[in-house]
Amino acid sequence: MKRLVKIKLRRMGKKKEPSFRIIVIDSRKQPKSSYIENLGHYNPRSEKENLSVDMERLEYWLRNGAQPTESVKNLINKLKAKEVKQ
Repeated sequence: MKRLVKIKLRRMGKKKEPSFRIIVIDSRKQPKSSYIENLGHYNPRSEKENLSVDMERLEYWLRNGAQPTESVKNLINKLKAKEVKQ
């Protein structure tokens, strides 16, 4: 049986000060449960939005059928647009 894998955001941080980890997880599990791999982090509350993703591993998981959520897709597009500008 093939595993259904998703790339999701996992909320971290204190109350009213969220930061997120970008994780690979079995789609049947809750984001708070154990995950397969941590791909990076995102902090929307810092002065300059702090977004860091291991693009090699992200491409690996996407090639192998992992489905990103809408919010992760938006972050990936934002990161790729930033790379094109530089």
